[in-house]
Amino acid sequence: MASKDSAGTSTGLAGPSTGPRFTALTVPKAADVLAADVRERILSGELPEGSALPPERQLVEQTGLSRATVREALRILEVEKLLRIRPGRGGGAFVHRPDRESLASTVQLVIRGQQIRLDALHETREAVEPACAALAASRRTELDLAELDSTHSELVDAGAAGDVPRFLRANVRWHTIVARASGNELLIGFMSALSRSIYSATDIEDFLDDDIRRVTARAHARVSQAIRERDAAGARRRMERHVCAFARAASRIDRRERLELDDTDMAGE
Repeated sequence: MASKDSAGTSTGLAGPSTGPRFTALTVPKAADVLAADVRERILSGELPEGSALPPERQLVEQTGLSRATVREALRILEVEKLLRIRPGRGGGAFVHRPDRESLASTVQLVIRGQQIRLDALHETREAVEPACAALAASRRTELDLAELDSTHSELVDAGAAGDVPRFLRANVRWHTIVARASGNELLIGFMSALSRSIYSATDIEDFLDDDIRRVTARAHARVSQAIRERDAAGARRRMERHVCAFARAASRIDRRERLELDDTDMAGE
C-alpha cells in the first residue's frame, strides 16, 4: 500500500508492516487425518489384528465426516495393507497389522520400481545372508532342520534330473528356510524379497548347468551341517563363501557351453 506525505499526497512507497506476518498454511485433507488416526491405533496395538472397524455409516456419524471422505480414508489404509475390506454380508473393514510378507512386498516394489541392478542384489545378499545363517545356527529348531533336509533332498533330486525350474524353486525355499530359522522377522521378510527378486531377475537357464547345480548342493549341505551343529561362525563362513561364489559365477556368464566353476569356489574348511 502506498504511503502519503503530510499534505496527503501519495508517495508511491509502501509503508512499514504494522502487525505480525503469517505464512501460507497447508491444511491436510480430512481423509488423510482420519487415515492417520486409524493407522496410529493399528500400529500402537489399540486395534488388534482381525478386529473390525465400525460400519461405514457409524464412522460417518462418529467422525462428522462425509461418506466420501470416510471411504477415501479406508482406501488409503487398504492400499497400505493395514486394512482388509470384505464385501457383502458380514463384510467390512478388518485390521491387518504389518508382517514379514508386508515387508517382503514393499522391498520387492522398491527393487522393481528403482530397477535395482542384479549386482546390487547380490551385494546385498552377501552382506545379509551370512548373518542369517549364523543366527539360524544359534536358534534353529528340529522343525527347521527337517525342512532344510527335505528341501535339500528336493534340490538334489531336481538337479540330478536336470529339472532347472524345480531346482530353482527348491533353492529359493532353502534360503528362505535358513532366514526363517534365524528367528528375526525383519531378516525373514527382507531375505524372502531378495531371494525372489534374484530368482526373477536372473536368466538362470544361461548358466545353471550340471557343475553349478552340483556345487550349489554341496554348499547347501555344508551350511546345513554347521546349522545342525549350532556352529554359528562356521555357518556364517560357509554361507558367505556360497553366496559370494554364486555371485561371481553369475557375473562371469557368457554364451560358452560350460562355466569355469570348480569346487575351489566352494572350498570347505
